[in-house]
Amino acid sequence: MKSFKPIELDKLRTYSLKGRTSKVNHHDFSRPWRPGGAFNEFIERLPRILAAKDFSLIVSDIVRAYQERKTVALAMGAHVIKVGLTPVVIDLMEQKVITAIAMNGAGIIHDTEIALIGQTSEDVEKGLDHGEFGMAKETAAFLNEAIRKAGNDRTGLGRAIGQNIIERELPFQQNSILAAGARLDIPVTVHVAIGTDIIHMHPGFDPYLTGAATHRDFRIFSSVVASLEGGVYLNVGSAVVLPEVFLKALTLVRNMGHEVYRFTAVNMDFIRHYRPITNVVDRPTVRGGKGYNITGHHEIMFPLLAAAVIEEINRLNEK
Repeated sequence: MKSFKPIELDKLRTYSLKGRTSKVNHHDFSRPWRPGGAFNEFIERLPRILAAKDFSLIVSDIVRAYQERKTVALAMGAHVIKVGLTPVVIDLMEQKVITAIAMNGAGIIHDTEIALIGQTSEDVEKGLDHGEFGMAKETAAFLNEAIRKAGNDRTGLGRAIGQNIIERELPFQQNSILAAGARLDIPVTVHVAIGTDIIHMHPGFDPYLTGAATHRDFRIFSSVVASLEGGVYLNVGSAVVLPEVFLKALTLVRNMGHEVYRFTAVNMDFIRHYRPITNVVDRPTVRGGKGYNITGHHEIMFPLLAAAVIEEINRLNEK
């Protein structure tokens, strides 16, 4: 049996620390907070390392896109609404920072319920126990009515619901992203997977009209993606549906000759998922784009991002 002895270290080669390339420099360190400081000072005091550095670069890219009137598209899971970020999203739409929005089928459920009664997000466990989960009649009736209007008017699903919210003068429509899209003429596209949303269980649901309307939205979304060169694409809180939709839209428009290679792709979520990282951040940006992942709770990270963007735009406007 072979015997191993402790290796001798006297012949180890060393080098000077001063000549070594290091990834962390004290110039990049954070600076302590001082009472009474402004928000932009907080951003400036963040370390220029890892996610904090990426955060600042994302802010810069969004502001640049805004100044150059490039597309800034937000693909959002319904969780963005459920954690109370609708006013922040609408403000960015009104300030012409966000120029397009995509949401999944759950997004229209929660957006509509907020517009209807100012509340959303039922207790699933409680309702599921007795087969009552998802059986709210007002939600289904309103959305199914909007779907029929989309079929009659041959509009996209997002625009049809937004217009219906406005026309019906729902009491909390000021907190509806869909209504804001219709009011501001900003595309809000909806990408439905049949069987995933509560209204699909109701007898008034029309899968044929829904499929046609959501397909029109896919085509509208593809036009948005075709304009992304030099812009920014944000995927916030969608782990599967919207990353897959984005990948298909991107290959579609590239197939048709659109140059969509140099843009910034950002994924924001409280955990890292395979599809957003692969289908939004990595694969689409290999030919000149930039991709970033910011991990953290939406209710904290997205308002921070929005505030940093608005502060930077305001600073540049004051020059």
